[in-house]
Amino acid sequence: MLPAKITIAIVDDHPVVIEGLVRLLSKKPEFEVVKGFTCAADFIHFLKKTPVNIVLLDIILPDINGMDLCKEIKKLAPKTVVLAFSNHKERSAIMQMLANGASGYLLKDATVEEIVDCINSAINGQISFSAAVNEIIARPPSNEQQDLAKLTVRETEILKLIAAGENSPSIAELLFLSKFTVENHRKNLMQKLKAKNVADLIRIATQHNLL
Repeated sequence: MLPAKITIAIVDDHPVVIEGLVRLLSKKPEFEVVKGFTCAADFIHFLKKTPVNIVLLDIILPDINGMDLCKEIKKLAPKTVVLAFSNHKERSAIMQMLANGASGYLLKDATVEEIVDCINSAINGQISFSAAVNEIIARPPSNEQQDLAKLTVRETEILKLIAAGENSPSIAELLFLSKFTVENHRKNLMQKLKAKNVADLIRIATQHNLL
């Protein structure tokens, strides 16, 4: 069940960005911007006492990396939805935020309509991106070769279980393998698909129709 009003907190090291977002989002009757924060410590202190539905989170903060803060937020308040709001256009930054629990990624040049749409999509459980981020994700990385090494039947089987959210012990149990064997297959998959982390692995696998 959706809240009567979507409560929003903003964490950004530039007060002018916070002021602009507060002014824009406050015009929407379905939103309630509860507060803005210029550092992570103040926000964490606030979140421990006051739950919020959405956090618009910058990656660069004075006291902690926004990617690490995203992970902390999800540990402290799993139901709080995190949307990255950043100038960083690197694919690696986008994928790392998703891997750390973010529900979307917006660039700071996004339109008000994009921001509102992303907030509404995220609160409904969807992964949401601004248009520019969608374009970044759609483009294959310049350093990613298209001729990936061929996967074995077993590797494909394990890849699909990883994509389904299974961890190594559960995969070992399902396939009657040792955990050591599964870990070796995971390492081989990461190398063959040239993936940096699990989120990257799933993205590349999807892009190459391996799932």
